[in-house]
Formats: sequence, C-alpha cells, structure tokens
Amino acid sequence: MITLAQLVDDVVVNKFAIDKPSISIGRHPDNALQINDSAISGHHAIITVEANKYLDGAIEIFLEDLGSKNGTFVNGEPVTSKQQLNNNDTIRFGWNEFKLIDADEDSLESTTLILQ
Repeated sequence: MITLAQLVDDVVVNKFAIDKPSISIGRHPDNALQINDSAISGHHAIITVEANKYLDGAIEIFLEDLGSKNGTFVNGEPVTSKQQLNNNDTIRFGWNEFKLIDADEDSLESTTLILQ
C-alpha cells in the first residue's frame, strides 16, 4: 500500500492512502486530499499512479504541480514538470511536508541481493 505521511518536525501526524489512480491535492474542498492552509493553492498538485510499461503488476507514482503559488518540492527541489516519485521521497506543498511510503517497495528492498 502507498501512503502519504504528513510530517511535523519529522513526526508523522497524519497518513493518507494513495488508493486511486489520481489524488488531487489543494485547499479547495473538492480535492481528494484537502490541506486547509493559506499557503496551499485551491488546486495545488496531483499525484497519479500508473502501470509500469515493462513490469507486469508494478506501478509508478508521479507528482505534478498545477501552477501553485507557493510551489511543490520533492527532496527540496522544485517540481517543474511531471516527476516520478520514489519510496521515502520527501514532498512539500507550500510549507506542508509529507513523506511517500510504499510498503511494497520496502519489502522488495529488504529481499534484494545486489551482486558486484
């Protein structure tokens, strides 16, 4: 399961499941993830989940800023186009910080053997 964990001072205060093909994020009540903060645009960003073109059953997660006033950032870098997200990425919408947690990827990482 993919989760977006809201952080305050590096402590998880809320968790939101990414359980649909797209999750809209913003201050307006019609967003799937509403953030009631004046630093957030009405329709701030969107997260989409797409099937991987090469691996059956695998998915890819993307984030796109929708022209927000205070920006969207991944690992401190501004999002300027559709950007792929990875497990444990830190995402910031305005001043609100989140962490992407992909439980399936965590289990894959723990069983991966890399030979050199």
